Amino acid sequence: MVDRLLGRSHAEPAPENLNAEVWAHVQQARNLKRPHTLELLKGMADEFIELHGDRLFGDDSAIVAGMARISGRRVAVIGFQKGADTEENIRRNFGLPHPEGYRKAMRVMDLAERYSMPVLTFVDVQGAFPGAAAEERGIAEAIAKSVGMMTRLRTPIVVVITGEGGSGGALGLAVGDVVLALDNSIYSVISPEGCAAILWRSSDQSQAAAVAMKVTAAEQVELGIIDAVIPEPGEGAHTDPMETARRVREIVVEHLDALSRMSIDDLIEARYQRYRAYGPFTVVDGPAAPPERVGIGDRLRGIFSARPTMPTLPGMRRPGPSNREEM
Repeated sequence: MVDRLLGRSHAEPAPENLNAEVWAHVQQARNLKRPHTLELLKGMADEFIELHGDRLFGDDSAIVAGMARISGRRVAVIGFQKGADTEENIRRNFGLPHPEGYRKAMRVMDLAERYSMPVLTFVDVQGAFPGAAAEERGIAEAIAKSVGMMTRLRTPIVVVITGEGGSGGALGLAVGDVVLALDNSIYSVISPEGCAAILWRSSDQSQAAAVAMKVTAAEQVELGIIDAVIPEPGEGAHTDPMETARRVREIVVEHLDALSRMSIDDLIEARYQRYRAYGPFTVVDGPAAPPERVGIGDRLRGIFSARPTMPTLPGMRRPGPSNREEM
């Protein structure tokens, strides 16, 4: 199975230079100095007003949301936020959101639809918070509801993968009409370490797992998951956050202008077709499958579910036809 994922035979090992190249992207995406939502908005937005709370439980600092003005355009902005130091990381739960974070995001999405504002999301998260508190408050339900809402939201949605987009936690804010990604970002259904733990039972194979999953932005474009890659300045986005924000703003505004020219019905239909086309497969004719063997459990169920017929005793009359026509 591992060889099939890597696209090689049993005798052909994965090239070491490919492992190192892909792993460098993973390390860059996880760089602690990488700009996050609020840092990018400083260079993108002329004005930003943050909204707090989900009006149900509380406010989640791992997700920031609010209204912004970008190049004269009103935009609802939602994104994951990590801390720049240990103290802020603790306050923001290291960027791992609770259910109230997604519910806050849905509240802002609803406002965006109501006032005909496009939605811009920034994705940089390893996954939703896996603790007991998140499970008790319904993290799975919150993510699923957020995904469902974004699929039918009647306003344009642009998604930007800025760092690590991992698992359902990322997908909860990543359903859009256009999905962009910074050059050194990664996007995957699970972290390389998690994939290696499942396939190899060891995190030592994390680099091979990253290669197998095709996590880099360029590979995601080839797969049709991401629409375009945004080049980063210098050695990475962390070296010049303001220039990174300028580049992101330029391409985001370009796509928002294009989406604004589409009718809402066409927009929703195109979004539906986009995600329906993911994971295509071909059905081929093959040999007929052998008949399944009936197990002992099925036999016993058949015996006990059968209704026994009562034998006719001497002197008893069998039921006859009810009328002459049946005779």
